[in-house]
Amino acid sequence: MLIGAVVIAIGVALLMRHAVRAPEGELTHKGGMRLVLWLGGIIPTVVLLGLLAYSLPFMKPRPTAPADLRIGVEGEQFWWRVIYRPAGAPAVTSANEVRIPVGRTVAFELAAGDVVHSFWIPGLAGKMDMIPGRTNRLVVRADAPGRYRGQCTEFCGLSHALMAFDVVAMPAPAFDAWLARERQPATAVADAAGARAFAANGCAACHSVRGAGATSAIGPDLTHFGTRRTLAAGILPMTTANVAAFIRHPEAAKPGVRMPAFPHISQAEATEIARYLQGLK
Repeated sequence: MLIGAVVIAIGVALLMRHAVRAPEGELTHKGGMRLVLWLGGIIPTVVLLGLLAYSLPFMKPRPTAPADLRIGVEGEQFWWRVIYRPAGAPAVTSANEVRIPVGRTVAFELAAGDVVHSFWIPGLAGKMDMIPGRTNRLVVRADAPGRYRGQCTEFCGLSHALMAFDVVAMPAPAFDAWLARERQPATAVADAAGARAFAANGCAACHSVRGAGATSAIGPDLTHFGTRRTLAAGILPMTTANVAAFIRHPEAAKPGVRMPAFPHISQAEATEIARYLQGLK
């Protein structure tokens, strides 16, 4: 893009120089047609072919083998619903973080629950739009362990720029063990006060915690919330203070978010809920 912009700028500068210095009436009809041909056809073609040749070595080939794993990702304002669909096993729901096995082909099945979003992992694959009522497919394969940053790239509302996620590529055996743990209910936690506050303030009306009686699928699944590295779809570090602040005033971190504010919850009670959630492993 930068190269193209430089070429266009040079062309415009040359045209302006010619227009200033050329005597009035010098350009004939034939000369004008020749100028149009060069500037409108030949030069743009050469520039585009050059850009194509430059970019081809950086393009990763798309995997052609059948997918070893299907992962559904649904864009919401402003978070990601993630559903692992392994062959021959029940689906596993998570949110805002994606894990994939190294060396295996993964098919992302992309959809949207409200408005148009776009799923992009620049270090791993191209981008694909997520459209309500339609499922698009993006096939990827990670060749080495690592963490890849993802981002929504289609304007979807006030917090569009704050809708990110991480893709964690894990060695295949480690991924299999992780998925088996993810399928299980949340581990028992000692923070009974936080669990009571979670229930008393109606958090289960929107969120699911498997094994704890919370089954709603309106908001992000919180079953293994404590294993995630970030909060609020990749924009905040996972700390007790950040979780408590987000519970009380989510719109301060994400304008336009659908989660209601809970200003009536005291700071102490919000901290209890935050500790309870961080204990869900």
